[in-house]
Amino acid sequence: MNTRKAGLISAAALLAISGAANAAVYDYAKVLSAQPIVRTVTVKAPVRECWQETQYYSTYERRRGASGRALAGAVIGGVIGHQFGNGRGKDAATVAGSMIGAAIGHGPVRRVDVAEPVQRCATRYENRLEERIDGYQVVYRYHGQNYSTRMPYDPGKKIKVRVDIRPAG
Repeated sequence: MNTRKAGLISAAALLAISGAANAAVYDYAKVLSAQPIVRTVTVKAPVRECWQETQYYSTYERRRGASGRALAGAVIGGVIGHQFGNGRGKDAATVAGSMIGAAIGHGPVRRVDVAEPVQRCATRYENRLEERIDGYQVVYRYHGQNYSTRMPYDPGKKIKVRVDIRPAG
């Protein structure tokens, strides 16, 4: 009879401490295994590729001494132009001769073709498979019985469990 009274007193004390008829008590259970739940996903990843190309273009450059030849051509053209015409016509012919002589003395501008290396880059996307952990399938033991649950993280060596205490009946 004393054992029965002690059990009832313990249960009553536990219910009084918890403050409710349906009390939850927490305890720890030993984790037996925690297996990751893995899923494979496809991920698009950018890949930058660069290469060298040769770019061709033309440029124009003056020949060396072009300004000296233009001056000499203007003088010679002016002398020749001065031989033609009378009065004001002679002055106009001198100016025209100077201009034509300068253009001839300057000579044509030389065209130069240039090849120059240029770096080009582009981004392309490639698909890669990656493994992602969705959670853990956890097996644990509490008071000699095995239980299983799914958790979002690896709990380690022990797991906190809730023990419900309810009156029978």
